[in-house]
Amino acid sequence: MHKPSDTFVIARKSASTNPLKMSPPLGAAMAYLGLDGCLPLFHGSQGCTAFALVLLVRHFKEAIPFQTTAMNEVTTILGGMDNVEQAVLNIHARARPKIIGICSTGLTETRGEDTFADVRTIQARHAETLGDTQLVFAATPDFAGGVQEGWGKAVSAMIDRFVPQGDGTRTLRQINVLAGAHMSPGDVDELREIIEAFGLEPINLPDLSGSLDGHVPGRHIGTTYGGTTLEDMGRMHRSACTLAIGEHMRISGERLEARTGVPTRFIDGLTGLEAVDRLVVTLAEISGQPVPKRLRRQRSQLVDAMLDGHFHFGGKRIAIAAEPDLLWALGPIFTGMGAELSTVVTTMPAPHLEALDCGKVIVGDLGDLETGAAETGADLLVTHSHGRQASERLGLPLFRVGFPQFDRIGAAHQTLVGYRGTRALVCDLANTFIDHAHHASPADWAGLGSGEGSHGGSQAAAG
Repeated sequence: MHKPSDTFVIARKSASTNPLKMSPPLGAAMAYLGLDGCLPLFHGSQGCTAFALVLLVRHFKEAIPFQTTAMNEVTTILGGMDNVEQAVLNIHARARPKIIGICSTGLTETRGEDTFADVRTIQARHAETLGDTQLVFAATPDFAGGVQEGWGKAVSAMIDRFVPQGDGTRTLRQINVLAGAHMSPGDVDELREIIEAFGLEPINLPDLSGSLDGHVPGRHIGTTYGGTTLEDMGRMHRSACTLAIGEHMRISGERLEARTGVPTRFIDGLTGLEAVDRLVVTLAEISGQPVPKRLRRQRSQLVDAMLDGHFHFGGKRIAIAAEPDLLWALGPIFTGMGAELSTVVTTMPAPHLEALDCGKVIVGDLGDLETGAAETGADLLVTHSHGRQASERLGLPLFRVGFPQFDRIGAAHQTLVGYRGTRALVCDLANTFIDHAHHASPADWAGLGSGEGSHGGSQAAAG
């Protein structure tokens, strides 16, 4: 086994050959989609919005409510407040959203606009027209981070805008859950079930399981339908505690604690036996309840699946590329089952990745993943759907995780957390290895009856 990584290798290339990282505004828009009755608004050009919208539609296979301020050359130079104002008024008139979630892009951030002040001015100037429609803004320049950074900034903006200051009162059976960008709607659903098994009531912020879990509303709605409500956010200040899932949610958790006084517990991962055990122990402490029998049963089933599957993991070389917190969640599964992380690629040099059991962590793109997989003789590629070309060129199986997964259906329901999610992950990975294992055929013994083979056998017998 390798020693824990203490070095990030920053890829230095003149161009990204197959990008791994996607933009922070996309991450912020995804977070906004977890609010009920919300319509995300990109403050930037139409091209920025169209690219993000295409990825979201192809991944979730749903109609995604999305708008843009449609900045052009003139408005970029003169300032975009008029575009934001007009977009907000048009959206309110047509869709009547409860929330308009605004996020900036590289275009407007490079110019240096004070969009936060503009949004406050618009809300005050048109208070009577907008009525109950609330505006929230997150500064998410394209050049600062990736999806999980944008997601975290949007969640922090929601907390500042919609969560009241703490008043000292507590609802002892209610807890806040700050879900990370690496969690699918299926993951959020599974976590909710685990929490409710202890008699606790979770408030998820944001809650993609309510808005993008693939249900049919029965009528056209121009905004999100389902997710965290304004009323939910309005009572988060009275929860017994907050669970922040993923390192990129640490800032949001700290901000919520400073604002409300609700203590925050940081959960670095929910995938894997040890990680889920830590969650279960935490919930038992918060609730004062013993671990439910069904969770004990699920844990036993996971242990059995790991015993069954470890034969297929042993000695395998894995090439994996993902954003830091998803990478941190998945990496220990492979090493714990006896595989080797031969190539590891991520988007940002997150310090907690130094504890991964691998040789080095490359901050790069999927071109680096492909090169590393070829050089190390990898057995499996693990990344999102943009890794499919590398998989074809190298002749290696691709296990799809994260966002986007546009060449499969059911990506929103992929569940990797909890005992059941980890068990399903172990089984799916083991089955992938089985499907691509070398199976002996008559061709493998074709040369055994040749003269050379017989002569060698005679020599061995004579010896």
